[in-house]
Amino acid sequence: MSVLFFQQLRLNLKHPRDPSSDRFILSKGHAAPILYAAWAEAGLFPIADLNNLRKIDSDLEGHPTPRLNFIDVGTGSLGQGVAVGAGMAYVGKNFDKADYRTYVVVGDGESAEGSIWESLHFAGHYKLDNLCVIFDVNRLGQSEATSLQHKLDVYRDRLEAFGFNAVVVDGHDVEELSKAFHCAAITKNKPTAIIAKTFKGRDFPNIEDLDNWHGKPLGDKAAEVVKHLEGLIVNKNVKLTPKPVPKTGAAPDVDINNIKLSSPPAYKLGDSIATRLAYGTALAKIGQNNLRVVALDGDTKNSTFSDKLKNLDPQRYIECFIAEQNLVGVAVGAACRRRTVAFVSTFATFFTRAFDQIRMGAISQTNVNFVGSHCGCSIGEDGPSQMGLEDIAMFRTIPGSTIFYPSDAVSTERAVELAANTKGVCFIRTSRPNTCVIYDNEEPFTIGRGKVVRQKSSDEVLLIGAGITLYECLAAADQLEKNCITVRVIDPFTVKPLDAELIIEHGKQCGGRVVVVEDHYQQGGLGEAVLSALAGERNFVVKHLYVPTVPRSGPPSVLIDMFGISARHVVNAVNEILKD
Repeated sequence: MSVLFFQQLRLNLKHPRDPSSDRFILSKGHAAPILYAAWAEAGLFPIADLNNLRKIDSDLEGHPTPRLNFIDVGTGSLGQGVAVGAGMAYVGKNFDKADYRTYVVVGDGESAEGSIWESLHFAGHYKLDNLCVIFDVNRLGQSEATSLQHKLDVYRDRLEAFGFNAVVVDGHDVEELSKAFHCAAITKNKPTAIIAKTFKGRDFPNIEDLDNWHGKPLGDKAAEVVKHLEGLIVNKNVKLTPKPVPKTGAAPDVDINNIKLSSPPAYKLGDSIATRLAYGTALAKIGQNNLRVVALDGDTKNSTFSDKLKNLDPQRYIECFIAEQNLVGVAVGAACRRRTVAFVSTFATFFTRAFDQIRMGAISQTNVNFVGSHCGCSIGEDGPSQMGLEDIAMFRTIPGSTIFYPSDAVSTERAVELAANTKGVCFIRTSRPNTCVIYDNEEPFTIGRGKVVRQKSSDEVLLIGAGITLYECLAAADQLEKNCITVRVIDPFTVKPLDAELIIEHGKQCGGRVVVVEDHYQQGGLGEAVLSALAGERNFVVKHLYVPTVPRSGPPSVLIDMFGISARHVVNAVNEILKD
């Protein structure tokens, strides 16, 4: 940390998130005290403030978060820093074309995480020579020694196999470290990994390299250790100062505000268009409007239709291959310091694999947009392993998230436009089957505002559906009207925030009778969002239709009927609720 902060990193203390300054990520976030100490020593804030570590009224938290202006991303859920660093480095090399470098410190314990190796593969594949990953190989984990301990040759061989310039050093030797960082800076066409052999508690009497000291204060040993360390200091008057950010090789100014579709939706009422296809169309349109819109995918671009941006501008498409945890982490890194507007797409169900990365993204105050296609049992023959049936629940739990569930092509294009300008994590749920265009191209859409798509003054029940189930509700309404029963139908557009006011208003007009239909499991989806919205209201009864168990392969229409969310089941639910 000393060599990095006072010999290598080019920093702007007045503006720690200067787009042209070097990036530093402490992937092993539990080592936060040394990170805070380095910034304090550099002069960013008074050293005395370090005494407030972990206190409730201090932002010097137990693990770093962007509440601090010198932290880009939250770390500490291990195995994620390399992905974020790779995203930053990719942007620096390919979009900013700037001289700033990215450094990531990884713990040897966390290198057991598979996500680390997903990210190392990505960095090696894209020859990110502006990325330097430092492995702190101190041999000890939290509760016992790591599996590789000090087998530095194994680390070196593995990293070389992943396309890295791997350098083994004594992590306590300033000269060796300086040479290694210089080597990293001049190495072209491959990232560098510095494998630093270290000892936990170096020079701490009766503590160095001993187990059972992870995350523990020194207690009554503190005075002895501090006295010993002070005795090792040769020149106590040295003032260390980081290098300034050079004026050459600066990152360009970027404007990612007020992103618009380059042209409005252009559909005819009744056109049959899958919302996943409309997503790709809209992505290309906002890409035409703003050169900082980028797409990332995990080898599903010809199904999610993110390839439409690739076809427009291949440079702004980042293929992350089948490695969803890295996919999300790279996107979080790419969006840091407002350098890009990132849209990440894959099948909705595959985001469950990267939930921790998404959760940490929210802690990191990211503005990444996630687009999950192939949701629900309506995808058909591919079967349950491909069906997103938990995705709404997952994204609803993310603090500050916005969840779009557009039902036709027009609303999908507007959802993409809105997401591009919305802070926080956004999730757009798209469907595989074609659905009819029901909105005029000029129809305005707003986050948190639903649409009443069918109504009469005689309506007795309110139906709420989204995506393919909206059309099941409309079909059920047609069938019911033949039996002189009229029902109202609402398209929520966003599940979070949900338009509770609209639902309560129209629910009351329908006698407090509500039926919610969704292509999702019972827990955490649209139905429970509606139930939460109505929890404080009197005189409501809600019937919730959902996928009740693990589905199977089959034709979409057969599956939605087999699992209880087809128009036939909606009709039955309406008849039942009218009998109650």
